[in-house]
Amino acid sequence: MARTVIDVDDEKLAAAAEIFGTTTKVATVNAALEDAIKRRRRQSFLDWIGEGGLPDLTGPVDPPADHGAA
Repeated sequence: MARTVIDVDDEKLAAAAEIFGTTTKVATVNAALEDAIKRRRRQSFLDWIGEGGLPDLTGPVDPPADHGAA
């Protein structure tokens, strides 16, 4: 793991620590980095799906046979 000296906004760091439940700066920064990576990967996957990435699993869905019966 690389050691890097950076200036971090203390208020944003504190807010992130509260969100992630972390207690150290290192843990908070690592959690935020991991979260950003996962969010982008999920969005990329959703974009791929939206562009027809799984053509056999997308398209119209027939409602259940008992739909609307009451």
